[in-house]
Amino acid sequence: MMVLLIGTFVSILNQTLLATAIPPIMNDLDINFDTAQWLTTAFMLVNGIMIPITAFLIGTFTTRRLFIGAMMIFALGTLIAGIAPNFEYLLLGRIIQAVGAGVTMPLSQVVILNLFPVEKRGSAMGLVGLVIGLGPAIGPTLSGYLVQHFPWRSLFFVVLPIVTINIILASITMKNVTEKTNPKLDILSIVLSSFGFGGLLYGFSILGSLGITHINVIISITIGFISLIWFIQRQLRLEEPMLEFRVFKNPIFTITTILSVIVFTSMISAETLIPIYIQNVLNLSPLESGLILLPGAIVMGIMMPITGKIFDKYGVRYLAIIGMTIITVTSIFLTNLQLTTSISFVVFVYMIRMLGISMVMMPVATAGINQLSSKLISHGTAMNNAMRMVGGSIGTAVLVTIMSTFTLTGSNSDGTINGLNTAFLVSTIIAFTGLILSIFLKDTRPMKVKIELETEEM
Repeated sequence: MMVLLIGTFVSILNQTLLATAIPPIMNDLDINFDTAQWLTTAFMLVNGIMIPITAFLIGTFTTRRLFIGAMMIFALGTLIAGIAPNFEYLLLGRIIQAVGAGVTMPLSQVVILNLFPVEKRGSAMGLVGLVIGLGPAIGPTLSGYLVQHFPWRSLFFVVLPIVTINIILASITMKNVTEKTNPKLDILSIVLSSFGFGGLLYGFSILGSLGITHINVIISITIGFISLIWFIQRQLRLEEPMLEFRVFKNPIFTITTILSVIVFTSMISAETLIPIYIQNVLNLSPLESGLILLPGAIVMGIMMPITGKIFDKYGVRYLAIIGMTIITVTSIFLTNLQLTTSISFVVFVYMIRMLGISMVMMPVATAGINQLSSKLISHGTAMNNAMRMVGGSIGTAVLVTIMSTFTLTGSNSDGTINGLNTAFLVSTIIAFTGLILSIFLKDTRPMKVKIELETEEM
């Protein structure tokens, strides 16, 4: 568990680790903002492309070989980024990092789901949720501190020893848990998956800055949708699909996956929009922005294992309903931000919001995967992660676009506040939709699910 959680944490952490390091990187490597932004965009793109392929890799390689291999690839990318003499090498390092990270997170979840019986999966997945929640929140704070006191390369040299130690621990302790099924390699599926998920992720990532009518946005999203539809149709025809879309025949899995997307969007959008308010409206530093979000991350970290245990005992339905209610109410509070809004109010509302997110994020994902037979766990995990990443990216991009569209020109801070409040209003509607969906969740107490799965397998 320790090895898996460390691997997942550093993978998630690196998605936001460069959040406040872009300016010094621009100055040091003499590049503009649009170029530097590719360090984040490329990582997210490659990470998103790798997740759907993970189900195939899990069936092809042993657990030990795949995890150690992914961590070694991640370490290589970290080293290249740390010693990069120019932007091209730095970007190459980030891409190599993303290849390893894209495999590590879903693999860790599959291994944990196989290690623990159904009635104990909630507690185990609560720990996974802890690192998934802490990574994006700690990233900007850690980044802000390091770039304020050390060169930006320290971001990679802080991570590298952790990854190296984790590889050594994995080589000593890691055992083979997943079953090799040796699925056939379908090149066209990999190509379609890459263009489908990659096109959508890229298109929506640039939507906020370029606008929906920009040719690059239109081409990327169009290619993404066409490729993804073709990919889905091909998977439904193949005897051994790379990613099994038939998991959506289970209504509980479908509802929980949609809820996962909504909750992830609620988390990432708040982590994106609140720093804009803190830095652009209140004129505080990126480090201060990260510190303001940190109490919420701590609350989430404390609560994730607790909500996992509650899920194991009582199921997901009431956790999801209460959690989505909290997320909806806190979204309402954030629709009325002003220049005079106190920092303590923002900190408190964000802490309560993260409490709600901790009650929903991993419990609903675990509840959905618990509905699947053991042979579909890897597909269900990859699907949940892929949908969460793509859906969360689309949702956040839409909210940022709404913020930009409704920002009033010529009024500086007041104009930005209007855009932020409108974006949080839409976020409230999205959260309320999740609340309605959570009501339709059936009793998913682990012992009941275990009996049903055993009956199906017999």
